[in-house]
Amino acid sequence: MPRFSVIVPAHQVQAYLPACLESVLSQSYPDLELIVVDDCSPDACGAIADEFAARDARVRAVHLPRNAGLGPARNAGMERAVGDYLVFLDGDDTLTPHALRAIADRIKETGEPDVLVYDYARAHCTGETVRNQAAAHLTEQGPAPFRLTDRPGLLKLLMVAWNKTVRREFAEREGFTFPPGYYEDTPWTYPVLMTADTIATLDRVCVHYRQRRQGSILGTPSERHLDVFAQYDRLFAFLESRPELARWRPVLYRRMADHLVTVFTRPDRLPRSLRAEFLRRARVHCRRYRVPGAPVPRPVRLRHALLRLGLRRTWRTLRLASALRRRTVRVTARLLRAVRSVALRGHYRLQRCLPLRADRAVFAVDGDRGHGCNPGALEEAFRELAPHVRTAWAAAPVHHHTIPTGTRRLTPGTAAYWTALARSRYLVHNAAFDAGLVRREGQVLIQTRAGTPLKHMGLDLRERPAVAGGGDTARLLREAGSWDYLLSANRHSTLTWERVHPGRYTTLEYGQPRTDVLQRATPADVARLRETLGIPEGTVAILYAPTHRDYRRTQRAALDLERVVTRLGPRFMVLARAHPRHGGPLAESAGRVLDVSDHPHVESLCLASDALVTDYSALMFDYAGLDRPIVIHADEPEAFEAARGTYFDLRDLPPGAIARDEDELIDIFAGGHWRGSRSAQLRAAFRERFCPHDDGRSAERVVRRVVLGQTDLPPVVPLEERRPAPSAVAGLARAPLATVPQPAGPRTVTESL
Repeated sequence: MPRFSVIVPAHQVQAYLPACLESVLSQSYPDLELIVVDDCSPDACGAIADEFAARDARVRAVHLPRNAGLGPARNAGMERAVGDYLVFLDGDDTLTPHALRAIADRIKETGEPDVLVYDYARAHCTGETVRNQAAAHLTEQGPAPFRLTDRPGLLKLLMVAWNKTVRREFAEREGFTFPPGYYEDTPWTYPVLMTADTIATLDRVCVHYRQRRQGSILGTPSERHLDVFAQYDRLFAFLESRPELARWRPVLYRRMADHLVTVFTRPDRLPRSLRAEFLRRARVHCRRYRVPGAPVPRPVRLRHALLRLGLRRTWRTLRLASALRRRTVRVTARLLRAVRSVALRGHYRLQRCLPLRADRAVFAVDGDRGHGCNPGALEEAFRELAPHVRTAWAAAPVHHHTIPTGTRRLTPGTAAYWTALARSRYLVHNAAFDAGLVRREGQVLIQTRAGTPLKHMGLDLRERPAVAGGGDTARLLREAGSWDYLLSANRHSTLTWERVHPGRYTTLEYGQPRTDVLQRATPADVARLRETLGIPEGTVAILYAPTHRDYRRTQRAALDLERVVTRLGPRFMVLARAHPRHGGPLAESAGRVLDVSDHPHVESLCLASDALVTDYSALMFDYAGLDRPIVIHADEPEAFEAARGTYFDLRDLPPGAIARDEDELIDIFAGGHWRGSRSAQLRAAFRERFCPHDDGRSAERVVRRVVLGQTDLPPVVPLEERRPAPSAVAGLARAPLATVPQPAGPRTVTESL
């Protein structure tokens, strides 16, 4: 008897069915049966089901003699199911990786509930996934399992079968089946939730709900949409047969009214010829099932009244008025933006005519993010070494909390922002300055860049059209031509930057200012940071920080981090840090995996960790200055090289051990190779080449040279004389990890290829 019976009805989804079935069979939780019901589909769905059944014994193909519809097809799957729990999945949707494992764990944790409700995300054809907006109702806080009376907000979720798993014994005992026709989920999901003695929730996206541009049932105008009335008749008939459920009648009436409004107002559902008939039948249903005196939320009160009274002309008039109002608002907003833009340009021109302020400096980083990176380190050095210069930081309002108290906050696009750009003597950035910036005589533009270049940059991206993003070469050259100074961390960076960003600037090969904090940190600082992040004493914290993959439409973690920490044992935990361009968390914080993508300072994460795992991120160059272990997870090397390209092959000069896949990475840590003598030798050579100036005084040298005009700068402390950065775990390089389990089976570990 399998744990899960996954039931997939299939009708005219041949283009999507293979991906759907693969998403089930590739789950890390294999205790399942997959029942594919071919609903007499005229395309290749039946053949695809047979092919999967021949390939995997867990798959059963069921062929219906005639097209019965989604509900009867699911019933046919339930009749043949033998698993403990029923999981429904439409043939054009997919399960997310490890979804069944998360579901199984939550079921076990909550004592085998009758129903487990989980979340979904809408998957668009562009590759974008958008999570359900009502996900807050799936919080796992509070007692579990529970009854619907304890969490009635669950009724606000999308009422479909595929966002919940139902205990098969419970469904059979209650006699739950799906009716024929459209909207078959309605008389199934409401009774299931109202009847269940035990319910639990899982706050995790387990299903990707495909948003098809055409061909989906709900997106096709048809008279079949009138089936919605029969489905609510069945629902209220069930309610009348169970007097103990009468308390839910007002709630279900409101849900019905909302549903009917949605069907009526969606232009892709009802043909124009049926709109009057639909509204007439909606009026009958509202009058039949309405509970007089039941409270109705104010925002929907008018819509419900119009539906109940059947005022079609009034409804049409109000819709036209609403559309006219929205159009007026859009046009007005567009005009106001245009007027504001013209006014700001005029304001900027006027400010450029006024004298420069020699005691002003503006700092910013790529993406209008908060205080940090090289400009952040320089801003601190400005305040310390040149206190006569008043500093300002330009960032989006959401990041203003990261800006130090003594630094002025600027919001890009405001009059104050353009005033500061026009009249400040010093402008510091790590990427492109504002496109409207005009460098004035006497202004000093300092370009810091965002790290040592491993990936191709600047003019070299002309040969990489897949990742260049339509870059403007003329603007790039114009931008580089306005710089006065360019910061460089090492000889490799100097030679690369001067070639890919040609200009008349002066290169200051002083090191990376953002690494100063790594060199100056004390053991007390490290201990405080680890305590703040919740890293237990004696735990080996691995910072996982992959780079952005330009050739992927959507970003994802290349590692199953939960599996990694499970295999490595209780002494290890992972700090998952997404690239700023990732657009969201890299992993869900659970157990010994902690997502730190929102942490404002990556330098703090470096100090708090014991080792770095990355792929092609420039963070490895900063981390090497800490002299702590680095492991390269070099997945998809051919794809990355073809799309983006690198300036040198990491296999020729790696900062530590190299893993080609997830299992090799686990072996490297479990076997101790990540901190072995060979890894230390590789790290030393890497550090000598790329961190010659990282001694904690890089920002000081820049400020003394550029602002104070000094030429006698603090000498660089030789690498061999520098104080080693404090280790996060005492005795890290010597203490054995006797508690780490060794993976079964021999593996080949590659430290240097």
